[in-house]
Amino acid sequence: MKIVSALLLLAAGLAQADDDKQVTCGSAIKLTHVESGGKYYLMSDERQLNTGSGQQLVTAVQNNKTPNGLWQVREAHGEAVCEVGTPVKCGQMIRMTHVTTMNNLHTHGIKSPLSNQHEVTGFGGGNGDGDRGDNWKVVCDGGGYFSSSAEYWERSSPIMLQSETTGRYLGSSSSVQFTQQNCGRNCPIMNHLEVFARNSNDQYTQWKVEMGVHLYK
Repeated sequence: MKIVSALLLLAAGLAQADDDKQVTCGSAIKLTHVESGGKYYLMSDERQLNTGSGQQLVTAVQNNKTPNGLWQVREAHGEAVCEVGTPVKCGQMIRMTHVTTMNNLHTHGIKSPLSNQHEVTGFGGGNGDGDRGDNWKVVCDGGGYFSSSAEYWERSSPIMLQSETTGRYLGSSSSVQFTQQNCGRNCPIMNHLEVFARNSNDQYTQWKVEMGVHLYK
């Protein structure tokens, strides 16, 4: 796993999304948030939340160069290994492992610090392990906000990620931002957007692959 992570980091800035391709297991991708204009990227690093669970921080940031925005697509917790290069199906449960910390995109019932929805964090022991709170279903039909008849997760199309354990959707909002007023004068995540898990599947829960290191058989 460490070797794979190192290779992905080395190639982080080299591969732009090819619009007619599918997302595959083993690939490392960067997700942009559609409602905020595609300018904010899902990211994490070693810092921890100062409230709630105290787990690893996950936000959305205007920086498409940082390797902290790379997430490796893997089989869901408790499921058989998804072979590298296998296209991800719509409706499939997956796990998103943060490449630089090897913790998993996670949610649970604890309230998020700004919007009082559900926290989204990085969870695990730094080795890619975790629990079912790390499992997300790839939703390719956006319930009226966008539609798709695709069988597989297409890199050119918006999707939603729905938590297996809570039923909530990975979300963010351009209006829910960390500022000096809500985070303090020396806030290390100033101008980042809060990332949360939301009850509704709406414009705030749409994400799209912008770039990444895409692996194929």
